[in-house]
Amino acid sequence: MEILGIDIGGTGIKGAVVNTKTGETITERIRLLTPKPATPEAVADVVKGLVEKTGFNGPVACGFPARITQGIVKTAANIDKSWIDVPVEKLFSEKLGREVPVVNDADAAGLCELKFGAAKDFKGQILFLTIGTGIGSALFSNGVMYQGSELGHLKFKGDIAEHYCSALVREQEELKWKVWGKRLAEYLNYVNFLFCPDLFIIGGGVSAKFEKYREQLPKDLNIVPAKCLNHAGIIGAAAYGAIRLGEES
Repeated sequence: MEILGIDIGGTGIKGAVVNTKTGETITERIRLLTPKPATPEAVADVVKGLVEKTGFNGPVACGFPARITQGIVKTAANIDKSWIDVPVEKLFSEKLGREVPVVNDADAAGLCELKFGAAKDFKGQILFLTIGTGIGSALFSNGVMYQGSELGHLKFKGDIAEHYCSALVREQEELKWKVWGKRLAEYLNYVNFLFCPDLFIIGGGVSAKFEKYREQLPKDLNIVPAKCLNHAGIIGAAAYGAIRLGEES
């Protein structure tokens, strides 16, 4: 099945048509700037513009930086607060004139790793963490996704975890990779205590620098870097769309 996967981020909205059987993008990625302010109607207009730019008339699915419950936005940690309680699936579907499944962006990236990346064919409990401006998470049990986890917002060190060991914190505090790796290790040990996954996957930009902090991570945990990298959100959104539209399991 071919689906236009769209990854909505704080600075850019990216999309490409994906073969959901193979996980390959079959068109060039298009990137448009996220509007400022990123209000619901403004973002919907950019999404419509991106779809029109591709010339693709088939199904569309989106990854979105918030918790989505029954098609409705429930959190707004890194997006405009006006999104709270907006029926995003209905908004995008009406704007595009077709059904548009929408999933949390970390869930989308995790689904990409599950189907086509570091967790392909892995059986067991998987925790995917995408580490960037914040920390996004996706949980899987034997191939089934538990949607809407927000493990970057766990209470940790008197604050929340992403304020202690996100990639943004590493940059802002100018932490060396080894120092930051030790912070990440503390967080992983805590999450392991809570969920005890069989496999951790580290995604986001820091996955490309995995060797710089690998030695600081807990030796008794199974931790690997993500493989899908920059296209994970697009591919994962399309994969989610295929599931929701009843084309694939």
